[in-house]
Amino acid sequence: MIRVIDREGAEHELETLDGWRVMEIIRDHGLPIKAECGGACSCATCHVYVDAAWLAKLHPPHDEETAMLDEAFDVRPNSRLSCQILYGPDLDGLTVTLAPEVG
Repeated sequence: MIRVIDREGAEHELETLDGWRVMEIIRDHGLPIKAECGGACSCATCHVYVDAAWLAKLHPPHDEETAMLDEAFDVRPNSRLSCQILYGPDLDGLTVTLAPEVG
């Protein structure tokens, strides 16, 4: 299960599948995440803010993700692309907040 806080501040608990990208989980539960590139790390439309308690449990962003985040709006130290976070049992309870949409 992951927790997603939408852009209005409502919290959603989403059932998960091991090995799925967090972006896929959010999208498949019908929350408003564009994910225009489908997880290819070639856009930043799946930008989320990871709750501080979870940051150290994630693998560090690779160069491609960092470059895409440079293109994103309102980037913060806890910004990540949800397509680059693979869900597994070690992330049960992960909490993310959807970043603002642009345009």
